[in-house]
Amino acid sequence: MHFVHLGIHTEFSITESIVRIPDLVKAAANDEMPALALTDLSNLHAAVKFYKKCLDKGIKPILGSEIRLNDAEHRVTLLSMTNKGWRNLTELVSEGYISGQQLDIPCVQKDWILNQHDDMIVLLGMQSDVGKMLITSNPDKAEPLLQEWVEKFGNRVYLALTRTGRANEDTFIEEAVKLAKKYNIGVVAHNDVHFIAREDFEAHEARVCIADGYVLGDNRRPKTYSPEQYFKSSTEMAELFSDIPTAIENTFHIAKRCNVTLRLGFNDLPDYPIPEGHTIDTYFAHLCEEGLEERLNFLYPPEKREEDWPIIRQPYDERLAFEIKIILDMGFPGYFLIVMDFIQWSKGNGVPVGPGRGSGAGSLVAYSLKITDLDPLRYDLLFERFLNPERVSMPDFDVDFCIAGRDRVIDYVARTYGRDAVSQIATFGTMAAKGAIRDVARVLGKSYGLADRISKLIPTKPLGLSLEESLEAEPQLKDIVTNPSNPDYDDASEIWEMALKLEGITRNTGKHAGGVVIAPTKLTDYSAVMCDADGTARVAQFDKDDVEAAGLVKFDFLGLRNLTVIEDAIKHINARPDVTEPVNISYIPLDDKPAYNIFATANTTAVFQFESVGMKKMLKEARPSKFEEIIAFVSLYRPGPMDLIPDFIHRMHGGEFEYLHPLLEKVLEPTYGIMVYQEQVMQSAQFCAGYSLGGADLLRRAMGKKKPEEMVKQRKIFIEGAAKKDIDEATANHIFDYMEKFAGYGFNKSHAAAYALVAYQTAWLKAHYPAEFMSAVMTSEMQNTDNVVFLIDDCRHNGLEVLPPSVNMSIYQFHASDPKTIVYGLGAIKGVGEAAMQSVIESRQKEGPYKDLFDFCHRIDLKKINKRTLEALIRAGALDCLGIERADLMAQLPEAVQAADQARQNRETGIMDLFGEVEEVQRKPAKPVKPWSDEVRLKGEKDTLGLYLTGHPIDVYRNELKAFVPCQINELTPTRRGVTTVFAGLVVDVANFPNRMMVTLDDGTARIEISTNHERFQRFKEIVQVDKVVVIEGEIYEREGFDRPLGRLTKAFSLNEIRQKRANSIKITLQAEHYSKTLSRDLQQILVPYTNVDMSTHIPVILYLDYGYATAELHLGLSWKVAPLDDLLAKLRDYFGKTALYIEYQVKSKAARAVSYEQAKPVEVPPPPADMSMDDALAQYEAESQPQYS
Repeated sequence: MHFVHLGIHTEFSITESIVRIPDLVKAAANDEMPALALTDLSNLHAAVKFYKKCLDKGIKPILGSEIRLNDAEHRVTLLSMTNKGWRNLTELVSEGYISGQQLDIPCVQKDWILNQHDDMIVLLGMQSDVGKMLITSNPDKAEPLLQEWVEKFGNRVYLALTRTGRANEDTFIEEAVKLAKKYNIGVVAHNDVHFIAREDFEAHEARVCIADGYVLGDNRRPKTYSPEQYFKSSTEMAELFSDIPTAIENTFHIAKRCNVTLRLGFNDLPDYPIPEGHTIDTYFAHLCEEGLEERLNFLYPPEKREEDWPIIRQPYDERLAFEIKIILDMGFPGYFLIVMDFIQWSKGNGVPVGPGRGSGAGSLVAYSLKITDLDPLRYDLLFERFLNPERVSMPDFDVDFCIAGRDRVIDYVARTYGRDAVSQIATFGTMAAKGAIRDVARVLGKSYGLADRISKLIPTKPLGLSLEESLEAEPQLKDIVTNPSNPDYDDASEIWEMALKLEGITRNTGKHAGGVVIAPTKLTDYSAVMCDADGTARVAQFDKDDVEAAGLVKFDFLGLRNLTVIEDAIKHINARPDVTEPVNISYIPLDDKPAYNIFATANTTAVFQFESVGMKKMLKEARPSKFEEIIAFVSLYRPGPMDLIPDFIHRMHGGEFEYLHPLLEKVLEPTYGIMVYQEQVMQSAQFCAGYSLGGADLLRRAMGKKKPEEMVKQRKIFIEGAAKKDIDEATANHIFDYMEKFAGYGFNKSHAAAYALVAYQTAWLKAHYPAEFMSAVMTSEMQNTDNVVFLIDDCRHNGLEVLPPSVNMSIYQFHASDPKTIVYGLGAIKGVGEAAMQSVIESRQKEGPYKDLFDFCHRIDLKKINKRTLEALIRAGALDCLGIERADLMAQLPEAVQAADQARQNRETGIMDLFGEVEEVQRKPAKPVKPWSDEVRLKGEKDTLGLYLTGHPIDVYRNELKAFVPCQINELTPTRRGVTTVFAGLVVDVANFPNRMMVTLDDGTARIEISTNHERFQRFKEIVQVDKVVVIEGEIYEREGFDRPLGRLTKAFSLNEIRQKRANSIKITLQAEHYSKTLSRDLQQILVPYTNVDMSTHIPVILYLDYGYATAELHLGLSWKVAPLDDLLAKLRDYFGKTALYIEYQVKSKAARAVSYEQAKPVEVPPPPADMSMDDALAQYEAESQPQYS
């Protein structure tokens, strides 16, 4: 007797079940079951995967779904009997999402099913409307409900009986059997499978708790599953239902009645509207030819053409005809027209589009239809890399749109082809190793700390290690999980065992970043859909592979931030009064010297693809000067080909090299004899061994996959082909090996060329319109303060001034106020809302600039802007434009706010005076407040802007640091292993990781992260504190994937410590304004507390007097030696001014000593005037310097 499981949930039920499809099919095959049914909860995510797997093993797939009936509590199982039934099921499941969501749970109404019941079987179990009624005190009420089903479904209704040891099952079976007899309908044995083996029950419970947010030990959690719901064998099921044998037989009969075939592996394109008198083929060819004319007119303007024009033109016409023929033969013209349509719409509606991406840029048709913006003939881009005539596969254009406009394009496509035909694609999030540990520990009720420790022990490099692999890679992890003497062993091993069972289980659905599918009819003919509760934002339930297998065509709509930046910059450039000829970025010359200069000097911060430290280092050596080289560097700068870079640069600058064979010269000339692109691998096969380009593409794929038996076969073909071209076997083998090496990591040149173009465009903008370009870049990074800091430094390097935010100049974004100045955007101030700032900007545009704080508070809407926002504006320096010190503004703020409130109330209550408006609150002249010190001012900027704008806390110490710190952070270069260097900075952040500490230093030029182990950090933790300036000795090294170098801490010093060891003296230069009656007394008061400090070295104080005709040093007496502590220096700076103070250090190196002797030579002092004797001069000197000693 055959038994078939008709109720199986897989992991794609998302909230329940841990059945993985491969395991399920394997178990069924081992038990020799003839068929299997898939009935996931409210979805059909797994249909294609399940269908393929079953057919592989010779098992008949039955496709169904357990849907929530009317509400979240009731469920029935629907199975499709034919392809029509499958379509009905698809539509019902989709309808549950589109119009049946209750609190985000998709539910299907009973009358929808009854109206669309064709070719489906319904199984009514204990959770169905009938079932729930049968186990109440009056089971008779179930009959009318059953009649509704029978009336429509007739003999396609079955009652599903379960014996899994859950409550009320016996009552249900007893009543159901009676009812079945009465109505003459079948009963079936059901096991509602949720896991494969009985011992997986715990893991399944954990899975359910993770989804529902309960803890396993919680007594209140609903326990709706039993350990019996495993994948039972036919024998077990037959024994279980030995008293109702028909229940087993019926499962087999149902399996015979269900015959759905999925049509897989074909492509259905939506129709593109064709004008009359054309077929799609002729229209497509017509558009391509028209487009090519237009492109050629731009590339070779008619007035400049010479005699050789026909020769230039010929390859274009031939290539176009060749491509059109292949596209028509393969039946893809519709695909190209659709892509052309939405790209042209975007370009016409202000959504910037990238020049191309992926292999699509290799097509002249795409260039003619304006899908891509690169002439493929000029850069040797091959069409066969995109569409291979010898291997029919769907063309695949990935299109980059500006991030802000991408959703508008998707919306346009939905409007054009119908909202029912367009959707995005589902992705499935799985429980990865770290996540599984944390989730499992939570539901097992283990401590968060332990879970955190274990999950942090799982290595992040290389990415995506499984739990088993990380056990081998990380000894500490192995110890905690497998060593019984480890104190955490009991808990850790329990977490580990459970996590192993759940690792990789699907835990949620998302949507694919760029994929969009367009169906020719409606989507539900191909795939069920999910969507938001209001029916918008539709997503196909299949993932990207299954969508394509099911026959839908996928278009990639990707978002690229740089396009937004370019668009933004161009908009502002064209608004400039001095720009008469508007700039069109598509038409800029590709041989612009200043643009290549940006690359050659490695001034590439914010230049697309060239921003990292490694890239800049490479550019400095390479100094590229033509577009081909830019393409090459985009391709080479990746793990693998990176090793070729030094050789490439050597050849580029005239180094000797020879080609493996003269035939390769034409192919490898642009890249100096090195294979960089996949296209070159293809051309080498074509030139050296007579392959067609299509065949060469297949060879390249085979080489990339590295299958040995395939390679032996191809090598033979290659050597035979090469022999015909007079290449001897040894050389042919050599060329073949060489190609094989590069096929693995050669880069797609079409993609590289397109991205090189975007890189070039950004460099061109940076060269010609730096202010507009950099302000656009900063606007796009507005929310990411760390990057803004980095970009502002770059602006300063490029001679641009960045003005602090200002309520009289700024707009919400960063903008260029003139070609050399960027004004900070108000939106980048932390703690101010967009609405508040827009109201500030609007009032200024309507009524002119703000005059003072009272005027400002009076005009803005104090309901939108509270006191905290106003304080943030003052501290960020946005009100400096009112010409008042920040300290004064802060002091006046309460009065100003009060005055504005008063005035508003007067206006609202309508109190009027005889002479018009009531006299406003009198503005009292403000009491002068001492200006903020640098420290306070800078801290305010740091808190509101995330960076120091008008200076840097380290500025005060810069002169002093020069004595012992060789270079600033932005100039640091990697040291040899074991060699240390010294650098200083302000500690911005100290982060604690399980195996190390990371300290971030900033010195106003750049930031650097320094790592150290915990015990070493403990030694220096008093010194390394946030917002303190420290001096670090350590190694500098580069790391793959980090664009800035990193440091390793060896020692850390505070400035006080260094002065103790190495400062010689404190020099104070006295200026005229210092000579007051109280000078000596003030100086005495400042110095006394520091003249006798315990445990300190004391150094002399020297006063330096500077006159036009003489200078003198006054050395204070020995009893006035002081300890050079920060507090003392701060007081001296406060009194004498920042510039007056200088700390003399003893110099270590001989070279530096020599320099200081140079400086110590007598200075040329101008002689006294000719008509003055020496005595007169002395008398004058005494007279001038008298007052200070009186």
